[in-house]
Amino acid sequence: MSTPLATASTIDDAQKSADGAADYIGQNWADWLGAGLRIVLILVIALVLRVIVRRMLTKVIERMNRGAEAAASGALSGLLVNAERRRQRSEAIGSVLRSVASFVIMGTAALTVLSVLQINLAPLLASAGVAGVAIGFGARNLVTDFLSGVFMILEDQYGVGDVIDAGVASGTVIEVGLRVTKLRGDNGEIWYIRNGEVKRIGNLSQGWATATVDVRIGYHEDLDRARALILQAAEEMAKTQPWDEVLWEPVEVLGLESVTAYSMVLQAQARTMPGKALSAARELRWRIKRTFDEAGIAIVGGLPAATDDEAGVDPTAGIAAPSALANPVSPQALAAQPLPTSTTK
Repeated sequence: MSTPLATASTIDDAQKSADGAADYIGQNWADWLGAGLRIVLILVIALVLRVIVRRMLTKVIERMNRGAEAAASGALSGLLVNAERRRQRSEAIGSVLRSVASFVIMGTAALTVLSVLQINLAPLLASAGVAGVAIGFGARNLVTDFLSGVFMILEDQYGVGDVIDAGVASGTVIEVGLRVTKLRGDNGEIWYIRNGEVKRIGNLSQGWATATVDVRIGYHEDLDRARALILQAAEEMAKTQPWDEVLWEPVEVLGLESVTAYSMVLQAQARTMPGKALSAARELRWRIKRTFDEAGIAIVGGLPAATDDEAGVDPTAGIAAPSALANPVSPQALAAQPLPTSTTK
C-alpha cells in the first residue's frame, strides 16, 4: 500500500514535468510558429514559381509550333520546312526544360525547408552524392541514352521524316525520343534504336541529294547523238511537274563511265531535293529509255552471249564417240562377258 508521502511525491513530480513542458512550449512556440510560417511560405513560393515557369515554357513551345504550322502552309512547305519534325523537336525540348525547371525549383525548396528545420545538410548531401554515383553506375546506359537524345535534339541532327543511316539500322525517322529513336525500314519494319548506341549518323534528307543514272548502249552507237538525246529527255523532265521542283540543277552528262568490246556506259547526274534522288533517277531512266526507243538506239544489258561458231568451238565437240560395248554381239562386248562357271560331279 502506498503511503501518503509517496503519493505526494508523485504528484509533485508530475506537476514539475507539466510546468517544465509548459515553460519549454512558452519559450519556443514563437520559434516554431515562425519556422512553420517560413516553411509554408517557401512551399507556396516554390509551387507558384514552378507553375509560372512551366506555363512560360508551354507558351514558348506553342509559339514554336504555331510558327512551324504557318511555315508549313507557305509555298516552300515541302521544300524547307517539316512541321511535324519541328513540333516533335519543340515538344521534346519543352519536356526536358519543364522537367529540369521542376527539379531545380522543388529541390531548392526542399533544401531550404531542411535548413529551416535546422537539419545538418552535410551528411545528407554526402549520402545523396554516394547514392547518385551508385545509381549512375547502375543506370549508365539509361543516362547515356538520355544525354545523347538531348544533344541530338538540341543540335537538330535529324528529325521526323528524315531518311538516316544510323549504322545499326537505316530508314525514315517516324519518332524522335529522349531515349529511343524509331525508324521505318525499306520493307516496312520499325527499328527501335537507343540513342546511346548511335555512333554516327548519315542524314540523307539534309542539304541536297544526287541522282545518278548509267545508260548502257552498243559499242557502235554515236556518242554525240546519245548525249544529245539524254539531255533532251532531261530537259523535258525539268519542265514538267513535280520534277521542276525536284531537280535543283540541270542534268549533266558526265561522260563515259566504262567501255567494253560490246557496249559503252554513259553516266548522267543531277542535284535534286533531299530524299528525292531515287525517284528522280527512276523517272529519268524512264524518259531516256522512251527517247532512245523513238530514236532507234538500243539499250543493251551487258556482254552478249557468244555463239559456238563465233567462239571457234566445234559444235560436235561435246558429243561423245559411240562405244563398242553398246553392241552386245561385238567382239569387245563378247570379250567382256563373264566366264561361265563349271560344275563338278
